[in-house]
Amino acid sequence: MSLSKNLEDLYEIDDSLWLEKTINLIKENRWQDLDKLHLIEELEGVGKRDKLAVASLLEQVIRHLLLLEYWDNEYERSHRHWMAEVRAFRRQLNKNLTTNLRNFLRDNLDSIYQDARQYVQIKSNLDVFPLECPYSLEQLLDESANN
Repeated sequence: MSLSKNLEDLYEIDDSLWLEKTINLIKENRWQDLDKLHLIEELEGVGKRDKLAVASLLEQVIRHLLLLEYWDNEYERSHRHWMAEVRAFRRQLNKNLTTNLRNFLRDNLDSIYQDARQYVQIKSNLDVFPLECPYSLEQLLDESANN
């Protein structure tokens, strides 16, 4: 039985050990022994997880900015919390952004905004939020902004 077949079987049993062995094979330049099918699957999964993570953080920024700007009845009670959340989510976003992830956010800003808009409509029971995103990506990522 080949090493790559053993790795394929190992992947189904213990993916952490599979990853450790795969990393060692790469470090040793033993490309022929790699379980390429599962390696590709894992690499694609990393890309998807990264995109989902930054999209989720951006959606949180948008949600809180919309609440700050439009939910007048809750502003006095909640604005400090919302402002702190915006700051924290922006910081996390900027720590994790790469050029590719920034481009992904730019390309998907409308969809992310619609998800955020739908959430705040349900949360606030208001229908006052703009149909299109009122913020540029640069504004959403700006950690020096007041809100």
